[in-house]
This record gives sequence, structure tokens and C-alpha cells, in this order.
Amino acid sequence: MKFDFTGLSIAAVTEEEKKAAEILKDEINTRTGHAPAVSEKAEGKAVVFKTDNEGEVPHKDSYKLSLCGETLYIIAKGIRGFIFGIGYFLRKTEYKNEKITLIKDISGLYVPDKRIRGHQLGYRTTPNTYDAWTYDDYVRYYKDIMFFGCNMCEHIPYEKAVSNRNHLMKYDEEEFLIEASRLADELDLEVSIWFPNCEDTLEEAVERRRELFKKIPRINAVFPPGGDPGDLEAEEFVRRAIAFGKVLKEFHPNAGMWPSAQKPKKILSWGDDFIEEMEKLPDEIEGIVTGPNRAFPLHELRRLLPTKYPIRLYTDITHNVRCEYPVHYPYDDWHYSLTSCLSRESVNPRPAEYEMIHRLTRGYIVGSVSYSEGVNDDLNKMVWSNLDFFPNVSIRETIEDYARLFFPGAPADLVTEGLLGFEHNWMGDPVNNPGIEATLKIWQGLASDYPKLMDNWRFVMHLFRAECDAIVRRRRIFELNLIDDALYVLNKEGLEAALKVLEETEFDDEYKSLREHIEVLAEKLFNLIGMQLDVARYGANSWERGATLETIDLPVTDREWLIGRFKHALTLPESERDGFVHRVINRNKVGPEEFYYSFAEHGFDMLGVRQEGEVYINFQGDRPENRGKMPMSMLKVFDNLTFRCKLGGFAENTDYKLRITFKSDKHPIFNRHYIIANGVEIYKGPQFGGERDEKFDEELLAPGFETATYLLPASVFKNGTLELEFGEPLMGVMMCEFWITKA
Repeated sequence: MKFDFTGLSIAAVTEEEKKAAEILKDEINTRTGHAPAVSEKAEGKAVVFKTDNEGEVPHKDSYKLSLCGETLYIIAKGIRGFIFGIGYFLRKTEYKNEKITLIKDISGLYVPDKRIRGHQLGYRTTPNTYDAWTYDDYVRYYKDIMFFGCNMCEHIPYEKAVSNRNHLMKYDEEEFLIEASRLADELDLEVSIWFPNCEDTLEEAVERRRELFKKIPRINAVFPPGGDPGDLEAEEFVRRAIAFGKVLKEFHPNAGMWPSAQKPKKILSWGDDFIEEMEKLPDEIEGIVTGPNRAFPLHELRRLLPTKYPIRLYTDITHNVRCEYPVHYPYDDWHYSLTSCLSRESVNPRPAEYEMIHRLTRGYIVGSVSYSEGVNDDLNKMVWSNLDFFPNVSIRETIEDYARLFFPGAPADLVTEGLLGFEHNWMGDPVNNPGIEATLKIWQGLASDYPKLMDNWRFVMHLFRAECDAIVRRRRIFELNLIDDALYVLNKEGLEAALKVLEETEFDDEYKSLREHIEVLAEKLFNLIGMQLDVARYGANSWERGATLETIDLPVTDREWLIGRFKHALTLPESERDGFVHRVINRNKVGPEEFYYSFAEHGFDMLGVRQEGEVYINFQGDRPENRGKMPMSMLKVFDNLTFRCKLGGFAENTDYKLRITFKSDKHPIFNRHYIIANGVEIYKGPQFGGERDEKFDEELLAPGFETATYLLPASVFKNGTLELEFGEPLMGVMMCEFWITKA
């Protein structure tokens, strides 16, 4: 049943109630063009704010909604709960012109599942958005995240004890930190400070914190990372956290110290040493954070850490690759064409994936403050916060709430379909995914039918993403056809004619128009929300920090690599050209009873075994300097400590050669590289052993890579089957492909 709240009034008596009334009044005015009347007594259709003095709600993070006829009561202990209630009302109301419709009876008591529910909104140079914001922008976003039940924001001081301000930043970072804390306090939004260890001595670090802590009006938690950044031994790190905790209590008695179990990569024993220090049960530490580059998987951390200390998750919801939760976690098998063009920090709605990750982690933690570098992860923030509040809520309901809240006037079901489409867009090879075009059609249709949405940054941002996905797909289809044509011409007319075909760049008018429109949307996003989609014009920190325009035109097929190789062939003596070109175009081909595997070109399923631990891919294709220098098969470097596979179909009584392409990143201390075939040790020693084929490497590898070849004698095969394991217990295998061919 739906309820008509058109023309509602607002009733409020206390100061906190009146503050909440002003927030709701502004939200209604934004959506309808009419500001509701605010008074102390409800008249007609009304929303009434009521301060709980009778124990109707258990604490200030909870709220109660009661629909009585045409009056909705929002009952809470203060402004925080009132804002949560406002958010829920707005999420369940539809707006069409001036008409307001509550879609169902929302009466009930609402109590959050997790006590910590927040997001990092750091004002520094690295974010793709926040550094261009004003205080008003921050207050607006505070309210947005609170509408989804968020109760904490996290800010950042000078990262290295000195200002690193860029030209977009309107304020000094620590002046901003102080004011941002005050503004959060006005909404009763808790404040956490991410505060890395960058000073030379403990005394200097303590004094710096003392000076800053006494200036910041509200601090609820301080989070010093153990690593990323940081390189202190665990004993010294905990000693500092204890000292900082004492200083913190001087000015903020109710604040807590939350050091993170993120380990410095160079200190191998750090995790065990950290647990040893925590087993001393220091009272100055309230809890432990865990996040990217963690010392232990979450289950193991909870098993080892004394129960005195709760765990807070530092969830990376902002990155897509080279991160804790890559696209298609835990497999990290996002198609290389999309990874290259959209890179690490593009607009990335991943609601279903983060629901799964939330389900995997929620049993171990008291809450989370996400790692975020801008608004590219805006939907992920709201999904994660809503799950922290309502752990059993459906993803579709959350996204429909998001659509009603942030796209007023547009049909929530259609916006929801468009948002859900983005995860499907990133499934498999985009060539085989017509859903990319269907998603684009939804967003283009909304833009046409509801033109006011083009002034809404969230809408423009998602339209931008839909167009980027389509550009990648269309260019990949175009180039794959071009390669097929070029190889046909190569056989018929020769090398120069084939090169001319490959160099064809005349896209059709529809493609060119779409590509131009992406630039228009990028400029609009910068003007609307300060989103920095390239370095030169909009001030992005680097190509990796959400600057999609820096990567959107990077290679999606082998076309540019083939152009470079064919041009090189033309510099060779004619007697050598045919052989070289043959080796290039047949680079990855093997004969019967042989095997070739590329992490970029093939999925993990064909390996016959699940890899140990969480897969990490050191992706190469979004680095602009690699443009045209790498075949697509080399783009993904598998960077785990071990690699395993089970293979079949090999010939009997036949010796084979195993050739592996490694990233040339050698260190003398990494001297336990090994290869085992069906239980037989093939190699053990320094990286990488084997024989190097320098001619192959020069002709067919990118700079910074090398091959090593090992003999697999016939005796190691068992009825044509082979189980392989590669490993290096300190550095990892850092490989991108391998061949098994008859010797």
C-alpha cells in the first residue's frame, strides 16, 4: 500500500528536532521545488520529529518510525538517529513533479547490526575527487552517507608531517581536518583519523600528535597503519600506538586507538611479532584494524588476536585491480581489455560482489570504515553501509533505495537495472557480452527521457561509465576484425599491405560520436563534483588515480604490438623477414600434445586446480608506457608465492621443454625458486634457473621480462598427465605465461 505525502509539513520542538527538520525541509525542497512548513505542531500530512525520552530506542544509532494515518513520527535520541530516519523516509519515497508518495508502511524499530559504519574521505592529493571539494561539498556528502546509516567519517592529516597541497585544494590539509571534524560533530557523525607513522623519533611523533589532537574538536578513533605506509618493527609500532593512545586520551577521553595489522612487506616476521605484542594486552589500544597488505587473513587474525580486541575492517571498495578485492574476487580474472582501459580506480559499482565479501567478513568484525579515494565507488559505499546496518537486506532493495534517494523523479526500477548492469558488463570478454550495449541503452534512454538528470553528478558519472564500457567493446570488435583482415592480406599481398591494414584507424561515426561524448561528460563531472578524469586538464594525481581518460584508448588487442613487430620486420634483411613474421604471428601456438597458457588470455578454470591463498595479479596493461610494447598474453603477471596446475594430453615416452615468461625482478636473497613436476624436483635455486633464449626474449617479449626453459623428461609424465608446481616462498613466481612443447 502506498501513502500520499504531497504537501507535507514538518513538526519539531527541541533544537535537535529543529535541526533535523531543516535537513528534511531542504531535501524535500530539492526534490519538489517547494519547502515544507516547519512548526511545533503537526498539521495535515506531516513528518514529526520526536526526541526519545521514554526508552523507545536503545541508543543514538537506532531510530523508530511510526506511521499513524497521514503522520510519520521519526523517533530518536538525537540528530544522528533523526538523520538516519530522514534517510530511510527519503529512500522509500517517490517524487513526480510535486507529488510525494511513500511506497509502503515503514513503521518499525531500526537498530544497526554493526557499531562502526564509516568511510574514509581523505582530503589529500591522491583522491580522484575529494581534493577539489569545499566544506559544503563535504557536509552534503556527510548527509548522503548518513542517509544509508553511516556513523563515522575518516580523515587524514599531513601524510609526511608537511603539507603536500595541490592546485585543486582550497584549504590547508590540517586546517581542513579541524573544520571537517567540527562539521561532522554538528551532525553527530563520528570522526576517525588515519595517521601513519612518518616521523623520525617517538618523541617527535608524540609531540606532533599532541599539537594536532588538541586542535581537532572531535576524534572518536585514531588508526595508525602498520604498513602501507610504514616500515616499523612490530614492537616499535605497538610501542608508538600505546604512546599515541595516551596522548589521545588527554584531549579526547572517549576516543580509541585502533592500530592496523597491515604489515611492512620487507619485515617477514612482522605479523607474528605483532601478535606477540598484542598478547601483552595493552589497555591503551581499543581494537585492531585490518585491510590491504594485511599480516593475516581475517579468520587467522581473529583466531590469533586476544578476544579483548575487536576488529575493524578497512574495506577496499574503491579499487579494481592490484588491490585486496580485485574485480571477480577471489579469482582476479577481469578481462584485460577492460582492465587496461578502465584501470584501478574507475567508476565501479560492484554491489553483488561486495555483498559476498560482506558476508565472508561480517562474522569477525565490529564494523568497518572503507578505504575510498573518491566518488567512483559511491554505490559501493551505500551498499556496504546498508549491509552494516541491515545485514540481510537484498541488494536490489538497496539499489532501489539508492535510485529513489539520488535520482528523484526517475523510475527507480529502470535506474536499478542500469546500475546492476555494470557488474554484468565486466563478465568475460566484452566482445561476447551484448549486455554492455543494453546497459548503455538504459542510461542513454534515461538521459533522453529525464534531461534534468544531466545536472546530477551521480547520473552523469554512471552514464560516463556505460559509455566507456561500450567504447572498449566496440574498439575491440573493430580491431579483432582488422587483425583477421591483416593476416589474410599478409598471405595474399605481403607484409607492407598487411601493415597498412593494421594501421587503419577510421572508426565509424557512431563510435567517434560516443568517444567525443565521453570527453563532454568528463568535463561536466569535473564541474559538478570535481572528478578528475585526466591529469593535464582536470588535475588527477596520476593515470592510476581514477584518470580514465588517460587509459581509455590503451590497446585492447594485439594490433599495436603487431604494428610494431611488422615495422621491425621491414628493417630486417629480406631473407630473415618471413621467419621473423612467422614467429610473431604464431607466438602462442603449440602443436598436438603440447600446451600453452597465458594468465591474460585464459581463465583459471582450465588449470584444473584452485590456487592457494588469494590470487594476486600484477596487471601491466593500464600502464601508459607499455602501449604497443606488449602482446596481450603478457599483460597479467601472476604474483603469488606458488602456482599449481593439473594438465593432460601429453605424448608417452617423450621429453618436453617447459618455457616460462617471468618478470625480470631478481634479488640475491630470493634463492629458493623451485619447479616440481609430478612430485619430481625439476629445479631449485636462484631465480629463475633454466636456460634463457635471448633471441626469443628480444623478439617476442616486452622489456623487463625474460624466459627460462627447463627439461621435463619423459619419466615425470604419468599416462600423459602432469601436475606442476612453481614457487618462491619470499618473492613469488611473477610469471605471465608458459609453454610445454616437445623437446
